[in-house]
This record gives sequence, structure tokens and C-alpha cells, in this order.
Amino acid sequence: MAGNLTRDEARERARLLKVESYEVALDLTEGEERFESVTTVRFSSAQPGAATFIDLHGARVRKVVLNGQELDPATYDEDKGRFPLPSLAGSNELLVDADCAYMRSGEGLHRFVDPVDQKVYLHSQFETADAHRMYACFDQPDLKATFQLTALAPEDWEVISNATADSVVELPEQPGKHGTVPAAKRWTFAATPVMSTYITALVAGPYHKVTSEHDGIPLGIYCRDSLAEHLDADNILEVTRQGFDFFHKVFGVRYPFGKYDQLFVPEFNAGAMENAGCVTFLEDYVFRSRVTDAVVERRAETILHEMAHMWFGDLVTMRWWDDLWLNESFATYMSVLAQAEATRWGGGAWTTFANVEKAWAYRQDQLPSTHPIAADIPDMQAVEVNFDGITYAKGASVLKQLVAYVGLDNFLAGVRDYFNEHAWGNTELKDLLGALERTSGRDLSSWSKEWLETSWVNTLRPSFEVSDGRFTSFEVLQEAPADYPTLRSHRVAIGLYSLADGALTRTRRVELDVVGARTAVAELIGEEQPDLVLVNDDDLTYAKIRLDERSLRTLVEGGIAAFTESLPRALCWSAAWDMTRDGEMSTRDYVKLVVSGIATVKDLTVLQTVLRQARQAVQQYADPAWRAEGMALLGGELRSLLAAASPGSDHQLAYLQAFAPVATSDDDLALLAAILDGREVPAGLSVDTDLRWTLVHALVVGGRLGPADIEAELERDRTATGERSAALCRAAVPTAEAKAAAWERIVGGELANHIARTTINGFQDPHHPELLEPYRAKYFEQVGRIYQEWTFDQASTFAVGCFPSLLIEEETVRAAQDYLAAEDRPQALRRLILEGADGVSRALRNRAKDAS
Repeated sequence: MAGNLTRDEARERARLLKVESYEVALDLTEGEERFESVTTVRFSSAQPGAATFIDLHGARVRKVVLNGQELDPATYDEDKGRFPLPSLAGSNELLVDADCAYMRSGEGLHRFVDPVDQKVYLHSQFETADAHRMYACFDQPDLKATFQLTALAPEDWEVISNATADSVVELPEQPGKHGTVPAAKRWTFAATPVMSTYITALVAGPYHKVTSEHDGIPLGIYCRDSLAEHLDADNILEVTRQGFDFFHKVFGVRYPFGKYDQLFVPEFNAGAMENAGCVTFLEDYVFRSRVTDAVVERRAETILHEMAHMWFGDLVTMRWWDDLWLNESFATYMSVLAQAEATRWGGGAWTTFANVEKAWAYRQDQLPSTHPIAADIPDMQAVEVNFDGITYAKGASVLKQLVAYVGLDNFLAGVRDYFNEHAWGNTELKDLLGALERTSGRDLSSWSKEWLETSWVNTLRPSFEVSDGRFTSFEVLQEAPADYPTLRSHRVAIGLYSLADGALTRTRRVELDVVGARTAVAELIGEEQPDLVLVNDDDLTYAKIRLDERSLRTLVEGGIAAFTESLPRALCWSAAWDMTRDGEMSTRDYVKLVVSGIATVKDLTVLQTVLRQARQAVQQYADPAWRAEGMALLGGELRSLLAAASPGSDHQLAYLQAFAPVATSDDDLALLAAILDGREVPAGLSVDTDLRWTLVHALVVGGRLGPADIEAELERDRTATGERSAALCRAAVPTAEAKAAAWERIVGGELANHIARTTINGFQDPHHPELLEPYRAKYFEQVGRIYQEWTFDQASTFAVGCFPSLLIEEETVRAAQDYLAAEDRPQALRRLILEGADGVSRALRNRAKDAS
């Protein structure tokens, strides 16, 4: 994010201006550091004679002409990324001629050189406000305009933007500013419909492409040339077609942007970005090695999420970033609904949602930085840290609860009315709620106050009395902490589950509204007490749930493995994890629950999530005196499961991927080494490139392999992924010297974004926290400088990734508190450090619980 536009500045600029069009001409042939950017903007002013500014960051400004009058380039404020525009006319034409900078941070126009063949690839990433790193613009979502791009590029490149190319003209070799320019092509694109600057896009390079068509929509799939052999375009296109058919049916508005390209680009900072008609994805979604179906499912959700944005976000756009959640929550909810209704994953998509998205939301909502879904966003720095589990996952969970409240048909009817009324415009929350109120006949003002305008997550627990084996009273208790006391209205189902013939099946279901601190459930009076009571069965509401003593005992004694349905099992896993994080269940009991039940988990996403949580529990929440035993329990169970797994199955791969990071004993490390060198490969397992790196990393951490082995592995895999994997392993070498070298690479600020992230991940190795002791003080010495000097994405990666979270000691919490108390820190940085300290405090409490 370049600059820090405030909400008040944006409102004033939107009041003053109406932007009509951008014409942007780029020259991508003139060097490795910068490119020529010439922008013509046409706009009107409601107040002739007034002044404003246009956004342009990191540029060398050559010439600015406003309404025929040249302005002094020296007035450009490089620090703020703004060029002042005095004395506006009623109708204005502005020309800005500048050289802009290629980025290596994943923001603006990012430049990447493929280590395989030295080919150059570019991609843009503009959300939230980085379009003005590529061209001069009024970079805020409610100043929509048409966008017409012309790009001069090397002759072997593809150039892709939001619209189709009207013409591609071949140009011969010619003199340029920096010497002779090789033969090139000039790509001239059609003007787009009106859109916000943050969803304009440019992707360029010698991309491999696959084209198709569906329902009159031209489709394109792109990836780097060196990845072409791994591109499973058929699967991507299948999900794309299913998505268009589903969204056309439920939205009642055809896809509005003509063609639809999906581009898998290198060193992408996020999972994907909803550029209109030109969607960019993390390149890791091109699977060069075998992955489990859970990863394919995740890619499908991402594809559908970005497609939903074409309507909600691109066609109709939030006025300001306060309503970012409307974009992201809606896209998340609709993508899971589409997966459940229109793809092969069916209802299992909601099981994944319960175990992945909601776990993210619950964690985020209990941090000291929690905020309402409808957040207050005073400036751009505030919005950057709100791309979080509340904006995406809690918001989607609350929308799911709203659908249960108003009915799916009414919800979709309201959405259709909303699109028809506000197409090509900007909206606020009240516009969506108004449409839903009209179609559902319900007043949603109280719902909005309860769910969108307050913070934290409620806890629901059953409370009952039993006589002669039957309930004589039954209530649902709702809890909220003193700092966030809101008790909400919850639509919930209560399921009663009994064991019979080795199966745990539902024998009774009651659906009701839970309101206030205590809600009586008269329908259950006289019912026989079952083996397990599940509040929020079917996952209708957003709340943590608690299990009564008998229900928890049923799970721990093997009942977790006896469920006949995946969703209640996933909800019980989630409840047990929440109880562990909140200190109501000891880590060792949680790990024993995992060991007793993991063998029966068929859902791969749930399997991998639970195993990851169990590893985190042992490494961070367990009493240090029990940690080795806990790792041995996990390692032993996973080793047994690996040996018994069906050859070549997804479960076999998932077990090995989970076993590698918990392998600490000599025998376990010896097994990993034998798999790596081919002496003891389980039947049916393919030890492919990425799996080799997983094994190498584990053996480096375990002290079995060293720097020479890492370089030898890199020689086998001289690719971008290989370079990232090698960086991870170098930083993970368990010596003080390796940690010092990694630290210097990190704080030097010269690493490209993906190499920086993997270096940080290797540096923060949970197996050897003692090696990180010197870096607690170093972190607080550096974080302020880095936050001030680096781009936001780079700085936040450091602030979060290098926080001394593995030094689980009171000294770490005090160091964070002292740093924040010393002077007024930027609010976004303050939030990140508070979150890090809260994680350490939680781990300390849970270690005490586990030791008691």
C-alpha cells in the first residue's frame, strides 16, 4: 500500500471530483528497474477553482500538464506519493508523464526473473491502494472510471489486462533511451466499463496459455512457461464453468466484464486477487508435485471466491474500506455455497468451512485487536491490517447465520435486487441490508447492531439436570467476557448423539433461538441423556461451543472416531481445540484425543487441520516437561498410520507430511532419511520434488543434514520453488551461526517478498527456540525502523513473522509492553505487536494448565 489516504480526504475528493476515464500508456521495454508510464485522466470538478491532488508513488516525474498548462514537476511530494493539482476547471484533462518503479515486494507492478530460463514476468497487485505505483490516478474505490491501456512489450510476451486487446502491432528493432530496443509489440486494449482503480490490472511476460469458452464467455488460463507441464487446466476450467453456471442462476445478472482470464503468477502476496476479468492467483496453485484433494478443494474455493467478486466487489463496490468485509465475507460465503451446491465436494465444503474458516475467525476475534465486522477504517494503514479472520471468515459465518434467519431464497432475492439497483456504482452496508429487508420482510437493524457492530465471540454451553437417566431440565447458557459483554440472538440446533453398534449417531435434533444468558429448551425435558450433546449442531451460528463432562468423556474414550457424519465430528474437533486454546482442556488430553481418533478421519481438510493444531499444541501449549512425550505420542501414531495407509492414497501423503515436522527421535529421523534416499519408501508413495524438500527440511532441523546437503538439493531443483525451499532450510539450520546469517538477510531488506517469507519461516523454528533468545531484543530494536522504511507488506511480514512468539516467557510480554509504552507507535504496528504478545500470554496460561 502506497501513501496513507484518509477517509476524510477521500470523502472530500469524491465530493469534488467525478472521474470519467484513464488512458494509460506503458513502455515495458526500457530496462530492469523502471518503466515509462504516461497517463491521461479526464475528470470534472463540482467546484471550479478548487485544488486537489492525484496519487503517484515512487515515480520520477518528467512532465505534468493540466488543461494545457504545464505544472512544475518539483511540486511532486515523493514521500506522500501525491502531485498537487491547483485551480481546477469544471471539465479537466490531466497528462502525467513519469518513470515508475518495478517492485520486488509483490505490490504495484512486480517484476520476476525465472531462475529456470531467465525469462521475465510482470504482474500487478493494487489492492488496497497501489495502482498509483503503476500509473497516476485518484486511487480510492468510489472514484470509478473507464480504463484504457496501451503497452509496449517485448515481442515474445503475452500482455493481459481487464479488457480484450483491440490490436497487437509488431514493431521493428529501434533506438531507445537506454540503447537499442529489440523488436516489440504494441498492445492496445479496449476501454473497460467503469471500475475502481484497485481492480485494474496488467500481467505480462512469455506466459503459457490455455484458452476455452463457456456460455459465450472467452476463458484463458495462464502460467509461467516453465510450469506449463504442471498446469491442470482441465480441472481449473471445470470449476470455472461450474461457478459461472451457479452464479448466473442465483445472481440473475450475467457476468459483466466480457472475457475471463485466470493467471497464476510468481511471488504473489495473497491467495488471489479479483481484478475484473483478469484474476491473479498464487502460483502455488499450479501443482508441480502431488497434493492431497484437500489442496485441490482449497484451490476450487479460491477460484469461486474470486469469481463471486466479479459481482460483489467489482460490479458493485464498497464506497470506502469500512465495508471491506462486504466484499470478502460475501465472496467467502458464496464460494462455499457454490462448492456445496455445484461441485463434486458437495456438503463437505461446509465441513471444511467449519474447521478452517471458523477456526481462523475464532482465533482472530479473541485477540486484543478484535474489531467489529463493520470496522471503523479512518485511513489506508488501518485497512491493511483488517484483511483478517474477522473480515473474511467471521463475516462469512455471520452471513451464513443470516441466511438461516431470513431463508436462502429471500437472501438471494435481496442480493439480486441489490445488483440490479447498484450495478456499476458504490454502496454502503445500509444498501445491502435495505435490499434484504425488502425481500425477507424482516427488520435487520437489531441483527446488524448485534452481529456487525460489536466484537468478540460468544460461548454456548449446555446446562442440564438428569434423574433416572432423563433430562429434568435443559438450558443453553450464553457467555461473554466483561470487556465485550454483548449477548446475541443465535439460531442453533441441538443434537443428541448415542453410541450403538460402534456408531455415534444423532437420535434427536431441536432447533431454536438462543437469546440472553439462559435459554430453556423445553422440548428436551424427559429425553434420555445421550452419550453426547452437541450445541450448534449443523453449525448454524457463530459461537464457540462447550461440551459437558459426559460428552467430552465420550469423545476422549473413542467416540470421536465413531461419528457417521463428517460435520458433527468436525464441530467436536473444533470444540476440543477451542477448549484447549482457552485453557479448559489440558494439552495432553487434547493430544490424546487426537491420537485416539485421527485414524478414522476421512475428510482430508479436517485431518490436516487437526494434525497441525495438535503439533502447535505440543510445541507451544504443553508443559515443557511433557513436550518430548507429546511429540513422541504424535510421532508414533503418525508413523503407525503411515505404515498402514493404503498405498498411493491421499491419506498416506497427508500422514507423511504431518509426520515430518514432529519427527524428533533418532528412529523417526532415520526413517525420513531412508525415505529420502529411497531405501525405505512406503509402497505407492512418490517421493517427488516438493516432498523431497519437506524431508530435507525436517532432517536439517533434526541435525541430520547441513548446508552442503541443502545446496545439493537445490542443484536438483533450480526453480523458484527450489530457491524458496533452500532459503527455508538455510535459515532452519540449528546453529547460532546460521540464525545470525538468516537474521542479517532478513533485516537487510534486499530479499524478494517470497524469499523473505520463507527465510523468516525457517528462522522461527519451534524445535530450537533457545537459538532465538538473542533476537528478542534485536526484534524490538529493528521493527520500528523497518515499519517506517519498508513497504507495508514487507514491514508487516517482518513485524508478524519475526515477533519472538516462540520465546514463551514473561520477558517477551514485558518487552512488547515496554516497546509500546516507550513512545507513540503507528496504530497498525501497535496492533501487530499486541497480537504477538497475546499469543505468548495465551501459551503461558495453557502451559500452566497442562502442568496442573
